[in-house]
Amino acid sequence: MYTFESRIRYSETDSEGKLTIASLINYFQDCSTFQSQDLGLGVEYLREQHLVWVLSAWQIVVDRYPCLCEKVVTGTQPYDLKGFLGYRNFFMMDEEGRYAARANSLWSLLDTVTGRPVNIPGAMKERYGLGERIPMEYAPRKIQVPQEGETLEPIVVRRQHLDTNQHVNNQQFIQMALDCLPENLAPRQVRAEYKRQAFLGDVMIPRKFRAGDTYIVTLEDGERKPYAVVEFILTI
Repeated sequence: MYTFESRIRYSETDSEGKLTIASLINYFQDCSTFQSQDLGLGVEYLREQHLVWVLSAWQIVVDRYPCLCEKVVTGTQPYDLKGFLGYRNFFMMDEEGRYAARANSLWSLLDTVTGRPVNIPGAMKERYGLGERIPMEYAPRKIQVPQEGETLEPIVVRRQHLDTNQHVNNQQFIQMALDCLPENLAPRQVRAEYKRQAFLGDVMIPRKFRAGDTYIVTLEDGERKPYAVVEFILTI
């Protein structure tokens, strides 16, 4: 299990002084990036090998949102690597060793030249190793979308939405979806299903659905083909 220690910063908190869901996702994303970099499998390695990891799905369960200045430990480890797919857990713990949040994720390894999936190299599997799945209630990857929803104002992909792979970062999709909801929501579970990549200048049309304590936001193109589907559950 790979871990790093940190402290919740003011810039990572909401109006109540608690870590935002977007900042939590950034912690998880940074953690896996740190691990890959430390193992020699980071951004430079992937670029040289013409490879890219693309996130296919998130499930994030929040036990509680840590507070400003609180010390936390963030960890991650793949628990299965097969074919072109990588399954990876994440967690954030407080100083007492209690979970603040846990997550499951599914990644696909693509060839950047052909855009097609490619089997994970044996050397990459060996360096990462595998850990045990962390305890949590694992949800299905697929998100069921209702038929009727509210169409919202289009979102144009700007430079600030892009990462080093020059496509919209997974956290940015979730933030776009969250911005479609009422203010100050602190979801207890987030699931995201990524359908395809979005690039600079693409126009995404959000559609919002609500059923009780659950919101679903789809980010679609003009032909109703989704880039991403995001589900927010307020109570679990």
